[in-house]
Parts: sequence; C-alpha cells; structure tokens
Amino acid sequence: MKSIFEQLGGTYHEENGYLIPDLRLPEEKEQPIGIWGQRHLKYLKQYRRVTYTNLLTSGRLNTYLADIDKQAQERFERLVADMKQSQGITEQLKAEYALEWTGRLNNIRACAREIVTKEIIYA
Repeated sequence: MKSIFEQLGGTYHEENGYLIPDLRLPEEKEQPIGIWGQRHLKYLKQYRRVTYTNLLTSGRLNTYLADIDKQAQERFERLVADMKQSQGITEQLKAEYALEWTGRLNNIRACAREIVTKEIIYA
C-alpha cells in the first residue's frame, strides 16, 4: 500500500537503511533582485517568517522580490521627479548653484527613500 506522500507523486531514496523523501523546491526563473528587493527580503526573514517560508517553499520568492524591487524603484523615481518639480529643482539651478542643487536633491532622495521604505518595503 502506498503512503499519502507516494499517492501525491512523492518518491523516496534509501540512505543507511532508511527511506528518505525526495524533497525539492519548485523550479523558479532567476531574476535579478535590486536593493529594494534585498531590503524587503531582510524584512521578511526578520519579521514575516511565515510569509517568507511560504514564498520560498512555493517557488515564488524570487519572482515576488523582483516585483517588489520594480514597484519600489518606480515609486522612488516618481517621487523624486515630483518633488524636484514641486520644489523648483531645475537644470538651471544645477548650473548656477551646483552645491545647493546637490544638497536639495540629496534631501529629496532621502525623503523619497523613507516613503518607499514605509509604503512598500516594510508593508
């Protein structure tokens, strides 16, 4: 009589007289994961262990992280562009007052990074 594991398509191999189930994670297409995806992965491992384990064992972790990374990067770029426009950060300012332009742009990027982190990475 077959075990439930065998009925569901599982197989075993023998090691030192013991039958060991052949367990493999489902195949998943590797996609590059950027900084936002890496941050979310760290968050999942630390604070959302069940979600992390479910994504890992279902073979969807890489795809999920690549999607989070893409969403976060797009949101970051949109926020930076909108803030630059609303604060009047122009190429003319860059040409005339490079140091001020750099400081203001760094401030905008820091604000956008914080927003994306709260909205997407730690959500």
